[in-house]
Amino acid sequence: MQYLIIGAGGTGGSLAAYLARGGRAVTLIARGKHLEAIRSGGLRVETPHLGNFTLPLPVFAQDEYTGRPDVVLQCVKGYSVAETIPFIRRVAGADTVVIPILNIFGTGGRMQAELPGVPVMDGCMYVTASIEAPGTVKMHDKLMRVIFGPRRPEESHPALSAIAAEMKDCGITTVLSKNIRHDTLRKFSFISALAACGLYYDATAAQIRTGEKREMFIGLVREMEAVATAMGIPFQVDILQVNLTVLDGLAPDMLTSLQRDEAQGHPSEIDGLLFEPLRMGAAVGVDMPLYARIAARFNYKTP
Repeated sequence: MQYLIIGAGGTGGSLAAYLARGGRAVTLIARGKHLEAIRSGGLRVETPHLGNFTLPLPVFAQDEYTGRPDVVLQCVKGYSVAETIPFIRRVAGADTVVIPILNIFGTGGRMQAELPGVPVMDGCMYVTASIEAPGTVKMHDKLMRVIFGPRRPEESHPALSAIAAEMKDCGITTVLSKNIRHDTLRKFSFISALAACGLYYDATAAQIRTGEKREMFIGLVREMEAVATAMGIPFQVDILQVNLTVLDGLAPDMLTSLQRDEAQGHPSEIDGLLFEPLRMGAAVGVDMPLYARIAARFNYKTP
């Protein structure tokens, strides 16, 4: 199958690396200096487990690409999704499967509303990676797990099993989910709480593991757990223990991309990671005082 990956950052670049090393046909959509560096010298990937390598991949800006992919992996940040919709509408056929691999809960459903007639799934990914320099993506550990699936059984597609099989063949731990709303909300409960806590305290992962900051993280996870239950998507695991285990396993100096983007004055996912949980809570009548306290510092306006 022909894979088109929109976004060549930590998520998209890592997926491209695994798929291309596994012999799959991969094309990247990138922009700016990152696009030019990949075009001139290939995508350089630095890893602690596979070594460092460079892949000569076809890469285009959105307005340059004229192909018709079988699979679109949407890997941009949440704030860039809207600008990719006209592009996907142009290049996707009726059998092109679109899989958002984002941190923001509910992205697939929102995209589906903008792309009638195109099968849009939902998905998420567990990976610790970032752009190290233009043309270079660095994976900070060997974690590489992709979860995707339809929101409802009637939205499934025959190609999903084949996509999952191809990803597994390329060394990606892959789950074709039977309950993708639960699985993406489960990840969201972690990344949202971590990003909010890290941003509020300007703290690394190691600093969040102790004292007041750890208690804040625990409280944020509990608020998300209450929202999930009220939404009718109760977590099927002890979500607090799961999330604490992940927190305790992170690199000590890790900062979330939200923290890095906000510190550098770049566009960030603050709306999706910090403000969206409050909108979700309001929709189901769940009070979220800790999220509200953090959001207030960043000028959140109650709807």
